[in-house]
Amino acid sequence: MQIELDEQTLHWQQRVRAYVDQHLIPWEVTAEMNGGELPAEVMRRIQREAIDLGLPGMDAPASHGGLGLSMVDQVAAWEALGRATNALCWCFPEAQSWMYEACADSQYQLETYIQPLLAGKRREAYAITEAESGSHEVVNTTATATADGYLINGEKWFVTSGNLADFLFVQARAGEGGDALFIVEMDSPGIEIVENPLFSHTFPSHHPTYRFTDVAVPARNRIGGNRSGMDYSRSWFRHERMTIAARMLGAATRMIEEATEWARQRRIRDEKLIDKQAIQFMLADCSTELWAAQLMVYEAARAHDRGTVDLKSLHVRCSMAKLYATEMANRVADRCLQIWGGRGYRRDNAVERFYREVRVDRIWEGSSEIQRMIIAGALAKRGLGGM
Repeated sequence: MQIELDEQTLHWQQRVRAYVDQHLIPWEVTAEMNGGELPAEVMRRIQREAIDLGLPGMDAPASHGGLGLSMVDQVAAWEALGRATNALCWCFPEAQSWMYEACADSQYQLETYIQPLLAGKRREAYAITEAESGSHEVVNTTATATADGYLINGEKWFVTSGNLADFLFVQARAGEGGDALFIVEMDSPGIEIVENPLFSHTFPSHHPTYRFTDVAVPARNRIGGNRSGMDYSRSWFRHERMTIAARMLGAATRMIEEATEWARQRRIRDEKLIDKQAIQFMLADCSTELWAAQLMVYEAARAHDRGTVDLKSLHVRCSMAKLYATEMANRVADRCLQIWGGRGYRRDNAVERFYREVRVDRIWEGSSEIQRMIIAGALAKRGLGGM
């Protein structure tokens, strides 16, 4: 079962799939048994291969040296990357198109931060979520203007990959100017880790809580001048929701393939497991829901590329894609683990790792409930025809 893709997109996806199969999947169990960490030389190799493939620049404009891929091409790549567990596909930074728009008026920002992301020489993390964040956006962190910049005070939670980052994108309230986005160097005085909790998944990327106490940030590190930082954060959310949805396609595909192969070879007395009707029904439901999710995610990507829908409609479609694909992947993980039985509960089995890992995708970058609120709100205001 394969979504119809043009020859160029299919070739690109196959190249990324080969990278995943050759450089990532063989190291999953090693990462799982070592707190998410890989030997330094292995990590350098898989990062180098990702950079050589151009993965940091998938969304970056070709005019700046990126690949400038369509959203369909990016979804195809992230679907392939989603086949790997333990977040091994997060081994490269991303120079996203919104960054070039936000930093267009600052050659300093482009040269110091964004282009090094494209080259794989620096790593970023997003400090947006706060303790009070939930069904609505909460930004209590402040950025107080000084003679030569700003002083940032506040606390940010779940800063994914903060332990690997060179700098942060920090959302803060800048007085009467409203929400603003700042680039903050990780080694800035006044930044401290409050907590670095362990989570269900075993990732090299941690999710620390950071406290900012009078962190001095030069004026030139404010992104987009006096424009709203939240607009750029929403661009990031749309991109992340699409790539999360795409990763869920890859995760579900691998789980179904491996569960099917196991059921084909597993014998119960004189009958193969796959001949049991209960197993057939579970695999049939998994495959049907995966196909539905693929159709939704790729159509949302094509709508993005066509440019025929307005930004509000595109936002809703990204929410729909993330909602359905993440919920689907969780159902697939549950069924496939059941098919594997006790063997599926072993940490050296990919479905066990996916069972833990895909659970968070229903929460971060907007929980399933948030996506439903976005979708229902659009329905109330614009009707089905406006979504």
